[in-house]
Amino acid sequence: MTATQLRHGRLVTKILPDRERVGAAAAAHVAGRLATILATRDEARLIFAAAASQGEFLDALVATRGIDWQRVIAFHLDEYVGLAPRDERSFGKWLERRIWSRVRPGWVEKLDGAAAARDPEAECARYGALLSAGGIDLALIGVGENGHLAFNDPHVA
Repeated sequence: MTATQLRHGRLVTKILPDRERVGAAAAAHVAGRLATILATRDEARLIFAAAASQGEFLDALVATRGIDWQRVIAFHLDEYVGLAPRDERSFGKWLERRIWSRVRPGWVEKLDGAAAARDPEAECARYGALLSAGGIDLALIGVGENGHLAFNDPHVA
């Protein structure tokens, strides 16, 4: 099967034959967007999602040459309340293993699920201030196999 492309106005949807090609195409797109951002600014601010649906994409992104990761500020999308950033079960730790330890972004900022368990409003305010301070250039999030986005499953989204 070759790639199929569907258009509706400015929205372009590509249908590719397998996860590896989807990951490679997404990584190439992100690398191009990063190059454009970094051509005019000192840094790029990215949000990463921790999910099995991201595996092929993250592997392809790691393998992409020419990305100046030292100019990337990395955030992560969501976390379980109660899990500290260093907890092996946390999404932040998963992202550290899958990408951040491999590409070494200039700065990584993690949600603290343990702090959220103690004072959820304070942790949300802390992280929200970090996100708002410079905005977000790219949100690298995937759609799960059942159509979920983050913790928003289709039956509740």
